[in-house]
Amino acid sequence: MKRDEKEEKKTWKAEFGKDNSQSRTYYRKALINRGEMIKESSSGESTPTHGGRVRHRKRSSHEVPAGGNKSSEPNLLINDRNKYKSMLIRTYSSIWMIGGFVLIIYMGHLYICAMVVVIQIFMARELFNLLRRGNEARQLPGFRMLNWHFFFTAMLFTYGRFLSQQLVNTVTSDKLLYKLVSGFVKYQMFICYFLYIAGFMWFILTLKKKMYKYQFSQYAWTHMILLTVFAQSSFTVANIFEGIFWFLLPASLIVINDIAAYFFGFFFGKTPLIKLSPKKTWEGFLGASVTTMFSAFVLANLMGRFQWLTCPRKDLSTGWLYCDPGPLFKPESYSLIGLVPDWFPWKEIPILPVQWHALALGLFASIIAPFGGFFASGFKRAFKVKDFGDSIPGHGGITDRMDCQMVMAVFAYIYYQSFVRPQDFTVEMILEQILKNLSFQEQQVLYEQLGKIRDYAADPYIFGFMAKF
Repeated sequence: MKRDEKEEKKTWKAEFGKDNSQSRTYYRKALINRGEMIKESSSGESTPTHGGRVRHRKRSSHEVPAGGNKSSEPNLLINDRNKYKSMLIRTYSSIWMIGGFVLIIYMGHLYICAMVVVIQIFMARELFNLLRRGNEARQLPGFRMLNWHFFFTAMLFTYGRFLSQQLVNTVTSDKLLYKLVSGFVKYQMFICYFLYIAGFMWFILTLKKKMYKYQFSQYAWTHMILLTVFAQSSFTVANIFEGIFWFLLPASLIVINDIAAYFFGFFFGKTPLIKLSPKKTWEGFLGASVTTMFSAFVLANLMGRFQWLTCPRKDLSTGWLYCDPGPLFKPESYSLIGLVPDWFPWKEIPILPVQWHALALGLFASIIAPFGGFFASGFKRAFKVKDFGDSIPGHGGITDRMDCQMVMAVFAYIYYQSFVRPQDFTVEMILEQILKNLSFQEQQVLYEQLGKIRDYAADPYIFGFMAKF
């Protein structure tokens, strides 16, 4: 080692005439760089000179730099060969998801609700883990359980409000069970509030010194998850029992828009759409919008012909459904005379009135719902993560697939309640309110009073007297 240093010192003196440790360090680096430059010179790109300096050969204006003319090629994802593997994985997992989704739709309303609950649990787990830090979590062993306590309290409150009538209708044949369910429906809000207060007190009692900031941030994070994720996605359940059509069509439009945007962007995307998500392009956005609007009009016609999809479910059973489809799902003929040439074979086309409502859903799914995805992209950038999880190969986590679905579910529910559902009170609606708000004894009294009114109206003398008026 010492001998090498002496030889290095002599070489340095011969070339530079100085000797100090700083100069030797620089000399070592110069030798290393000189070796690299010599390698480069063998390829004809540079030539070493005395002292480690490099003189680069000038390229003529018509020479192409190493690596070919990549800069002149359009910046398309299709040119990135590594993306094909990702696209295949994503396609395979999408096929499996769509197949499982179709099977659950065939099984019925109750199984679809169970699927929504499972999705919500996975989403909550992914989001709870996003802000959790290992060291602090180990010091608070029961804090994770507190998060799930708030989650299931919110689930009990939300589903209790949406499914109370269906639950009551399911147990009407059993007197004891009917009393228990009716009592739960009547005091459901009080029970849920008590559970929430219990969780609130639990949180206060578990506060630890030097952990306050972390605990309060987790407390706020939990409520944000319940508000922006759970509350929105729970509207999906309400849509299901109004008819699977009002759940399946909006959900399908989001899937179609997502797939169309991916493929249009993959093959034609050049112009970035938004900085939050650099892979989104205007070409993908516009192509997906046109595809979604067209699909909405066509799918509404196909789905509207099946009573299994259009009939509302009044209980929690899984039997087959039969109902009057209503005017929305009865075709109306529209004449094409004057709009098409004489040789055109069809002079009129049947259109379901619900197809016009489907266009409104398609417009929202293609223009506004993608902002749910942009929000999720900004969210992930804020936490410096690529995906919320890895539950679905090629797609990321469950939350990555449900970001737009949550926004769409709320709109579909509000649109149905505002523009589609009949606003007039029917006999069926009045009976539903009676079953929901009256106890079993009160319903018996009402039934007896209605019987007396019926007998009173059946008397021929009284009936003839009333007919005069």
